[in-house]
Amino acid sequence: MGLVGAGPWAHLFTGPMLAASSDVEFVGIWSRRPEPAAGLAQHHGVRALPELDDLFDACDAITFSVPPSVQATLAARAAAAGLAVLLDKPVGGNLAQAEALAAAIDAAGVVSQAIFTNRYFDSTRAFIAQARAFDSYGGRAAFFGDGCVPGTYFATPWRVAEGGLLDLGPHVLDSLDAALGTILSIKATGDPQRLVLLECEHDNGRISQAALSATTKQAGGLMVEVHGLEGKLSLDVSAFSPEKSAAEFATAQRTILSEFAAAVRSGTSHELDVHRGVHLQRLIEDASHQLAGTK
Repeated sequence: MGLVGAGPWAHLFTGPMLAASSDVEFVGIWSRRPEPAAGLAQHHGVRALPELDDLFDACDAITFSVPPSVQATLAARAAAAGLAVLLDKPVGGNLAQAEALAAAIDAAGVVSQAIFTNRYFDSTRAFIAQARAFDSYGGRAAFFGDGCVPGTYFATPWRVAEGGLLDLGPHVLDSLDAALGTILSIKATGDPQRLVLLECEHDNGRISQAALSATTKQAGGLMVEVHGLEGKLSLDVSAFSPEKSAAEFATAQRTILSEFAAAVRSGTSHELDVHRGVHLQRLIEDASHQLAGTK
């Protein structure tokens, strides 16, 4: 398995995830910037490949730590080369890119899976299982952080330009959709560079609300609640202790690759595949048009 990209997420999460895995063999890295790729590759004892096709030739599968618009193009190339793809979120820079990527993956017949990091936490999976069995009216979610504040660790150009909806929206909407049922429609108010408020209608009559911002200097993390006659269930990742947070991320890294390897062996894409990414991107694009006053 190879890694495309050598930016902040590759250093913090994806590179260490591949290096520590017992389910895949980490063979190399390619980035359009050779120096960071060489440094990251040396750190993990793998090769930095000079050309993307060289990495494709060395791998059975590939994962990405690049801007979403770049991922959509390069992952389509990887699929066409017969490689299974482990995608970052969002799967594209916009809905058209996400849909084109899904079409390319389907045409190639390769396995796909997406890294919605919170969905691989033990605590999140336990919460969602309880929420699905809970007789709820609906719920709410929130995600606040500083990933789109210039000068912070994750403030890559695409995040700074797009704001919080494209970056945090997949986490928020995925969690509500998983806990309460498929989101059919969405209403949005606010500003992606400040605060976005969302209202969702689910396919079973439940309703939900969400608030998100990536331009606020506070401890980041997903919070989700479901409410019903018997009270509420809740998950608050932002309240995890440093020790619990580290344990959950380590578990997520192991689970992502063990489930991806199982999917590749079976030839069947993961539940969280490219089409899951397209569903969420469709909701985000609808919300974006509302915020921009174009719908």
